[in-house]
Amino acid sequence: MLLAIDTATHTMSIALHDGTQLLAEQSWQAGKRQTTELAPAIQRMMALCKATMADLTAVAVSIGPGSYSGVRVGVAFAKGVADAHHLPLVGITTLDTLAYGQPYFQSGVGLITIVEAGRGKIIVQAYRWRKGMWHSRSEPRLMTWQMLLDTIDGEAYVTGDISQDALELLAKHDNVMIAPGAHWLRRAGYLAECALEKLRAAGDDQSAFAPANILPIYIQGDIS
Repeated sequence: MLLAIDTATHTMSIALHDGTQLLAEQSWQAGKRQTTELAPAIQRMMALCKATMADLTAVAVSIGPGSYSGVRVGVAFAKGVADAHHLPLVGITTLDTLAYGQPYFQSGVGLITIVEAGRGKIIVQAYRWRKGMWHSRSEPRLMTWQMLLDTIDGEAYVTGDISQDALELLAKHDNVMIAPGAHWLRRAGYLAECALEKLRAAGDDQSAFAPANILPIYIQGDIS
């Protein structure tokens, strides 16, 4: 059983996955309450599933980018669980989790995932559809919304942290298609499935998933 944790932004999400199907998932707007709400939420979820920490075989955590404090809360908690129970720990980025949950749109349309960075800034990553899934075609970049619009050179499907002001700005761009609101949410169920794919691909060599190897990702820069 895999426990997945995402506290990287004001939206939190947790999930339990048995390797075949999602057993439970909860996502909610936590604001800055990640520290106080994470452990009780996990305890309630495990109780509903009649599971204990001893049933876990792996842990997955969102490693950012996102809120500095939010990312650290989830990573620290996940490391504590993985260390205490000698479990592999898989780190997945917020942007990859967003991409994993998006459907194929249509040929030639790229995907852009967005995480809010504060003060009018966003963190952006572009993806292309190949062999049945979205693959990144750029590194995460810190931008403003206008910078993003200026870089779009083809049809793009946009999802993630989209404010009302940004929604109105994006709607004016002929080449931008905005995902339905339900697809903006980073779900820990998708985080879990991303992590399971990595664990299976690694086979017997799980050394890359030692908790000490998992570090938060922060995207910094000076833009105006």
